[in-house]
Amino acid sequence: MGRKFEVRKEAMAKTNLQKAKLYSRYGKEIYMAAKNGGTNPETNQALKKLIEKAKSEQVPSDVIKRNIDKATQSAGEDYLAVRYEGYGPGGSSLLVDAMTDNVNRTVSEVRNCFTKTGSKLGVSGSVEHSYEHLSHVEVEGIGAESLLELLLEKDIEVMDIEEEASSALITADGYALDDILEALKPLESAQITHQDQGWFAMETISLDGEAKAGFDKLLKMLDDVDDVSHVYHNVEMDPE
Repeated sequence: MGRKFEVRKEAMAKTNLQKAKLYSRYGKEIYMAAKNGGTNPETNQALKKLIEKAKSEQVPSDVIKRNIDKATQSAGEDYLAVRYEGYGPGGSSLLVDAMTDNVNRTVSEVRNCFTKTGSKLGVSGSVEHSYEHLSHVEVEGIGAESLLELLLEKDIEVMDIEEEASSALITADGYALDDILEALKPLESAQITHQDQGWFAMETISLDGEAKAGFDKLLKMLDDVDDVSHVYHNVEMDPE
């Protein structure tokens, strides 16, 4: 079967691991949303939005249903959202978000990632102050001025609307994403081509050589920690 088969097998294994982690993250979040706010998406808006987002990322329906059923039976663990902040190679900084049922285990695993790459965990607030919580929505089929008027009519404040040849990119507060998407729903001519929500560094840096290799290793190790759900950082990454 040769080298081609081995490369393909490794790629498939990586893809499967990424999917498993995605399913696990959404499973925990859906379970906790259903447990805290009820299992009916029509009366639990947080759960409804999570389900819609999970489906948009192709999380299987049985994963969603299983975790809602688990909340109904109160058969699962309680998960706590925790954040770790730290400094990586070459002046990099990171925010590491996790969902865990055992904080001692998770902090030990995350600290091990930092220690083994010559990095260091910081105290709460040491890194977050240099990041912004933002929403980004890219829309085709409507101009920036019309978008701004629409959003202002809905009392949605935006930080910026950048217009390109065929699309407009909205930048707003991180908690405004759901309101923006709701405001755009009635527009038949508008098509949302991208959306994201997260923490973005106010200033970014470039790494190369040993610093880049060390940083890549740190990201890989954090990605292998089951409890870690998101990693935000200030390093400019090469396009894939």
